[in-house]
Amino acid sequence: TPQLSTSPLTTSHTTLLPSFPHSFTHSFSHKKKPPKRMVSIRCATVDDMNDMQHCNLLCLPENYNMRYYLYHIITWPQLSQVAIDEKGRVVGYVLAKMDDEDIEVPHGHITSLAVKRTHRRLGIAEKLMDQASRAMVEVYRAHYCSLHVRCGNRAALHLYRDKLKFSVSEVEKKYYADGEDAFAMKRDLTECRKEALQWYGADDVVNKVNKDDESVTKALAQLKVTAN
Repeated sequence: TPQLSTSPLTTSHTTLLPSFPHSFTHSFSHKKKPPKRMVSIRCATVDDMNDMQHCNLLCLPENYNMRYYLYHIITWPQLSQVAIDEKGRVVGYVLAKMDDEDIEVPHGHITSLAVKRTHRRLGIAEKLMDQASRAMVEVYRAHYCSLHVRCGNRAALHLYRDKLKFSVSEVEKKYYADGEDAFAMKRDLTECRKEALQWYGADDVVNKVNKDDESVTKALAQLKVTAN
């Protein structure tokens, strides 16, 4: 009878598997599922500014001083949003405002959007953008939303163009401080305006309103007056 070698790997006739610890072999057969991340979205406040700036510095090359955050939050308090994790920490934000250049056609503008790397691929950026867009419609009756994005930022372009249905309106040469070009993009908010009507319980109004954006504006304005 052949004798087994004391080596854990071989004998004179048979190759043996090494004796791994139970915890090591267990990791092969049962992969641990990533923990669920609970995130809520709410309006940003002055108390969130430090965390928003920290998130911005971690994620983006375009940075702002504290006065700029304060200007957005005080002037348009309903628009900027933050994403909060289960421990109350800011893990993402959108800094938004209304554009005062075109008074006849009110529209909003996204100044900055960022989500920490630990919380990406969870749909947080999309939800932040949707919440800001709804606020633009409900509070300021915005017709569309605009933003700028680096031409080479493929991830952001995928979010804006493919998921949020922004379209490129023009290319602005050397828009950024480092000389990179920017896409100027716009998102039509007609659907958000109709959703706002439904939120106020005006399904019958929505059914009567055609694609004429002015009709949606008048109906929404009438409901806001009634609600107040």
